[in-house]
Amino acid sequence: MHRPDPPPGREARGGGAGAGAGAARRGRAGMIRGLGVCYYPEHWPEALWAEDARRMRAAGLSWVRIGEFAWSRLEPAPGALDWGWLDRAIDTLGAAGLRVVLGTPTATPPRWMLTRHPDMLPADREGRVRGFGSRRHYDFAHPGYRAECARIVELLARRYGRHPYLAAWQTDNEYGCHDTTLSWSAAALAAFRDWLARRYQNPQALNRAWGNVFWSMEVAGFEEIGLPNLTVTEPNPAHALAFRRFASDMVTEFNRLQAAILRRHSDRPIAHNFMGRITDFDHFAVGRDLDIAGWDSYPLGFLSDRLEATEAHRRRFLRQGDPDFQAFHHDLYRAVGRGRWWVMEQQPGPVNWAPWNPAPLPGMARLWAWEAFAHGAEAVLYFRWRQAPFAQEQMHAGLLRPDSAPAPALAEAAQVAAEIAADPALAAAGAAPAPVALVFDYASAWAWEVEPQGRDFDYFRLVFAFYRALRRLGLNIDILPPDTADLSPWPLVLAPGVATLSAPLKAALARHRGLALLGPRTNAKTAEMAIPVPLPPALPGLDLVVARVESLPPGVTHALARGGAVAHWLEHVEGAAEVVERTAEGWPVLLRGGGMHYLAAWPDEAALLRILGSLLAAAGVAALPAPLPDGLRLRRTPAHLFAFNYAPEPLSWQGETLPPAGVRWWPR
Repeated sequence: MHRPDPPPGREARGGGAGAGAGAARRGRAGMIRGLGVCYYPEHWPEALWAEDARRMRAAGLSWVRIGEFAWSRLEPAPGALDWGWLDRAIDTLGAAGLRVVLGTPTATPPRWMLTRHPDMLPADREGRVRGFGSRRHYDFAHPGYRAECARIVELLARRYGRHPYLAAWQTDNEYGCHDTTLSWSAAALAAFRDWLARRYQNPQALNRAWGNVFWSMEVAGFEEIGLPNLTVTEPNPAHALAFRRFASDMVTEFNRLQAAILRRHSDRPIAHNFMGRITDFDHFAVGRDLDIAGWDSYPLGFLSDRLEATEAHRRRFLRQGDPDFQAFHHDLYRAVGRGRWWVMEQQPGPVNWAPWNPAPLPGMARLWAWEAFAHGAEAVLYFRWRQAPFAQEQMHAGLLRPDSAPAPALAEAAQVAAEIAADPALAAAGAAPAPVALVFDYASAWAWEVEPQGRDFDYFRLVFAFYRALRRLGLNIDILPPDTADLSPWPLVLAPGVATLSAPLKAALARHRGLALLGPRTNAKTAEMAIPVPLPPALPGLDLVVARVESLPPGVTHALARGGAVAHWLEHVEGAAEVVERTAEGWPVLLRGGGMHYLAAWPDEAALLRILGSLLAAAGVAALPAPLPDGLRLRRTPAHLFAFNYAPEPLSWQGETLPPAGVRWWPR
């Protein structure tokens, strides 16, 4: 049984600059946490570098990330390489005691690259070329640009792969950012046709798989297939899903090319910095070629830009960020990195890219770092060291102002470093075992984008609702990939909305001795976006068929007999499975057969908290007797219990009060 922790006992305090947090190491029990910063020496006079490095170390920083946007300075003209400035920058930073993370510069190809490869630019869904003048101006599928990337990565790896100050690599930067995973260019079309030929072998097999007899869409050759855009009405969903799979594979191949080159010349770990709520490509597939999954955490920007929320919720957490969004991605990328993960960019102040850009509540730069460490992060790097006074990100705050004076987050970063240095027990990074597993599947996000059936049916939103409810019940959560073959460590497994259950996961569910909750919309499609027969969900041990479905427009709900309601989505089911919950009208909503449970609707928060609370009790998992106060969250590490207050007012928990942006921890 998962047992609760004892009540808290003291406020964790610290202040001033510390001697540093140490460096991340391989392994779990022996990991040492570290703080760092993103730095761009090419943006500043070389005379500043040594003083910047000294100030970084004085603040307790131990990691520095450089180089990911510097291709035009590394190679000002084709073949004219300039390594001198980067040699001196690495030596300056390393001599000050900083461990260098070096990025491959492929996210920002220089202007001369377009003269060499004018067709390398991506195109949007309308077929319009997306031009030079910002970043990420390349198509993942373009063979010429891939060759150029392989060349510059090879040169970097040969020169710096064994450098004593190099501690890690980063490939490219933020794959998929600015809606660049899907490209509708001529290069993408050629690569897509080749991908289809390899997948289906002959056009007749493709016609059968896609159901192209419908609307006379049959093709006689792969050269007759176009991209699924600019059609009169919606394209065949199988065609659209195949294009999504292809685009994801292009990202994976692009990253794999770089990782393989780096490994030939270097034994340093390889990372990539993923983003928040980006589902355009399969991060688990990319992660298999990495040692570390990083992600870029911008809580205030995400609340404004990437999260469905009421206006009251946005106002309440305006300066703190959503209480669960960062935690979800910490757990997701912990899974993508198979236990090793970093925050590669942490918001320190107002950003420049959201619709509105408020300043963090004092203390939040500290809270966000500690929450990442409590989820097992090896390192947290703030973005950036000094705010740039020029170009597109000049309104993006750093740890320093443009005039080099300290910005507010610098003192908070120094406080975190000092707290780590002052308490050796806090230096043992790692995540405590979780009693609940939540399956996350990128292909399901693509499937429900292709065919949502209801305009507001969104896979991420559905899974995040389950995650938020578990967090409000005070639990650690493990996120699992969709091909997980062993579920035995978790008394309760949740898999909402998985469009097509993989063979390994389906077999694992059949063997699982604990409880499982699937649905809505689980196993509702084949891999080719058809309705399977026998009808879904076709789950082991569950006599149940989804006979028909309906999507509910905003404002339409059905009350549940036991409290709460369902919205967005409702399935009408048949079969002999035991009915656990019904709507007030009598329609079955929650059904079970043995340990297998199926949810035939999308519950609201009140219903989901109640349903999950009952399942946790039945699984022998000790959750909190009542949901946490709005804004208070807990997290367990192997040695400590952490509490975080995201609320704008003090909150009490078991007799203890946390101020706004308060962080506390207690030995377990």
